[in-house]
Amino acid sequence: MIDAHHHLWTAGYAWLAEPALTPIRRDYTVDDLRANLTRAGVTKTVLVEAGRCDDAETTEFLALAERTPEIAAVVGWLDPLDPRLAAKIAAHRAGPGGSKLAGVRSQVQAEADPDFLARPDVIDGLAVIADTGLVFDLVIRADQIPGAVVAAKSLSQARLVLDHLGKPQINAGSPAERSAWRIALENLAACPNVVAKLSGLVTEADWASWQLADLRPYAQTALDLFGPDRLLWGSDWPVVELAGGYERWLAAARELIPADLHTAVFTDNAARTYGLD
Repeated sequence: MIDAHHHLWTAGYAWLAEPALTPIRRDYTVDDLRANLTRAGVTKTVLVEAGRCDDAETTEFLALAERTPEIAAVVGWLDPLDPRLAAKIAAHRAGPGGSKLAGVRSQVQAEADPDFLARPDVIDGLAVIADTGLVFDLVIRADQIPGAVVAAKSLSQARLVLDHLGKPQINAGSPAERSAWRIALENLAACPNVVAKLSGLVTEADWASWQLADLRPYAQTALDLFGPDRLLWGSDWPVVELAGGYERWLAAARELIPADLHTAVFTDNAARTYGLD
């Protein structure tokens, strides 16, 4: 199996200062990751930028991936508005572990503008990224999905990956908000250059009391809209430690996806999306 979405970080990452995140405010290392992978039977992973939002983190992650066989690919951090995008990508590829750079993302979810991804200057940046052959992961709020639709339609050559199904508010959202999420997701799924990650759902549900039934409507919606060939599983570890941990979420995901689709969702789609062996 391939875990298409996990992180590593140290306790000093600024966003971990939020009081609710105290349980995961510590260093998470490759040894911690490996322990989870061994127990879960996962053999390869995709390491995703962890919100430090600087080039040095990507450099460090690529070097780490080079000496860690389990990490098959890295999704690093890059600002799509950076005028030196192509040069920075080339520099990362030329450095240690550069061949494992499969994609990039920025923390779009932190942008106040729900239409950030629809801005012409952002779309220009995404075009540069697409031209380098990298995928762009979309870590966005539900209200930002329509902007992602504009970007996806504007850039047929781009390969976009929706993280966490666009973060539907499973626990706190109103019926109207859930309906809006579904309509927006349907429009995004209509773009053939977009795939989606079945990840991050348990931390959008009630951390302490979520049940399989809470997640099923969202997973089923994603499967219906994206189909079994454009949906890939990710743990979102260590964030998932807030809501039951790695093994519990993996077990839930395997229940949510029909058994005959497991090879596609838990292995093949991630390999194809990120160009893994």
